[in-house]
Amino acid sequence: MTELLRIENLTKEFRVGATAFPAVDDVSFALRSGETLSVVGESGCGKSTLGRVIVRGIEASSGTVVYTPPADGAGADTDDASAASREVDFLSLRGRRLKRFRQDIQMIFQDPLSSLDPRMTVFDIIAEPLRATARPPAPVVRERVWDIAKKVGLDPSHLRRYPHSFSGGQRQRIGIARALVTGPKVIVADEAVSALDVSIRAQIINLLKDLQRELGIAYLFIAHDLSIVEYISDRVAVMYLGRIVEIAATDQLFSTPHHPYTEVLLSAVPQPDPEVRRERIVPKGEVPSPTDRPPGCLFSTRCHYASELCRTTVPPLVEVEDGHFSACHFAKELALRGLSAVAPDTADTAEAEEDRSVPTG
Repeated sequence: MTELLRIENLTKEFRVGATAFPAVDDVSFALRSGETLSVVGESGCGKSTLGRVIVRGIEASSGTVVYTPPADGAGADTDDASAASREVDFLSLRGRRLKRFRQDIQMIFQDPLSSLDPRMTVFDIIAEPLRATARPPAPVVRERVWDIAKKVGLDPSHLRRYPHSFSGGQRQRIGIARALVTGPKVIVADEAVSALDVSIRAQIINLLKDLQRELGIAYLFIAHDLSIVEYISDRVAVMYLGRIVEIAATDQLFSTPHHPYTEVLLSAVPQPDPEVRRERIVPKGEVPSPTDRPPGCLFSTRCHYASELCRTTVPPLVEVEDGHFSACHFAKELALRGLSAVAPDTADTAEAEEDRSVPTG
């Protein structure tokens, strides 16, 4: 798979009075064509801010989002086939050039109702991105909107209705249609199913996967439900207090995590089999305030394995295994539990806690 987006040292700072703090802190990763990369972490870790900065819903404080359109894409420079010559820094684009590439990077929002204008018909909601960027003639807009509506499971005869006339699942289909209408290569899905009922959630997830197979879209899928993430993702990035602390292929990350925070998240995933028990690993204390972050490793104040090195030195995000990156000083030494790990018997729990040794460093 070829690289579509390359996020480099992306930072977004907010101010509270005289204090500035990074909601997204020096984040770097790549998104490949046709893949789903999920971003997970606790509420407030910066997932949604990251997604909005990438699509320029809010402006970044620093860093770049390098987009490489496919050679046959609408926004590509077809007279030069080399990928390097097609690279553009999406965050620096302005005016017509921004409109040209805006079509390729779209977003699906978390709340399907508040993201839809109640004064606009569904037809106008879906058509708006086309009218704002490519500005095709009215017959082309009508044909494109009807085609996309049918693709996402909407009845084209209902397109003159308003959003309040639809259920939550139908509203999210409208949001998906709006994101698809310009023929994007990348879609940022920000908690796209978290506001939906479980049965509807499964339908939307399967719809997204079907559309990906048909259209070759790459998803940056922001979520907190790890069971959905495991099902839909090719790779997973774990965020904590604005930083990516681990990134790997889905099966690698779920079976053999290399960061203590990932181990904590995986231990909290509900186990549907009542015969299988898994020990819940509860981190110490509370999440630090974003305006008063600890020195060194940001997770050191809550980590069961933390040493003095962790409390004083920031661990870099390094490759521990092939394609598996972790920001932990002891990523290669720790034997962390994955999703398949079975908890010890209750009588052995205390002994297991004692065996969770703290590295020296």
